[in-house]
Amino acid sequence: MFTGLIEEIGEIVAVAPSGDGACVTVHAPGVVADATHGASIAVGGVCLTVVSWDAESFDAEVMRETLDVTTIGARAPGDRVNVERALRADARLGGHIVQGHVDDTSEVLEVRPGDQWRVIRFALDPEHAPLVVKKGSITVDGVSLTVSDVSAADAADAWFEVSLIPETLAATTLGALAPGDRVNIETDILARHVARLIAFQAFEPDAPDAFPRHAADA
Repeated sequence: MFTGLIEEIGEIVAVAPSGDGACVTVHAPGVVADATHGASIAVGGVCLTVVSWDAESFDAEVMRETLDVTTIGARAPGDRVNVERALRADARLGGHIVQGHVDDTSEVLEVRPGDQWRVIRFALDPEHAPLVVKKGSITVDGVSLTVSDVSAADAADAWFEVSLIPETLAATTLGALAPGDRVNIETDILARHVARLIAFQAFEPDAPDAFPRHAADA
């Protein structure tokens, strides 16, 4: 589990085929300072498992599913990526609950600069559009963000926007985004669970109430 608060901008060293998956090497000397075998590190918002490391880099194995639904497979040596170690149980949750389980990739549609911030609009797959709400949380390339605007429910093409402060632009890879770039998107885990409960209730009307009320509330 992660917070979406980026610790370091790492660099892809290699993406080597390994069976039907890949082995990714990431240069990130800050986060490998206390690395252990099997540790979880989010790379561009994707939870990866450390299999080996040295003083400055670590290797992680990536399965086929991850290559299919994230941007990891399209990375090349020299690409910069947001990196975060797993959340410690005794640490503050400064962002929001991030699993590192990417829903899909999204395309940057528009970048609008402002005096002190930058607004970025991203395309949103219809399947995930109901999970994204204005003022809600979303993870973009591993960065915990607040949705500043979202398309109407009946819009032909769904989208959402985030407003980035100078610190986010400088401390993450989001400051370099341009229209046409693709990013990893993770919707809020609470929204996903609620949607799943509602889906079961809709298709199984005789199933137990997904949101039971106490007798005192009836």
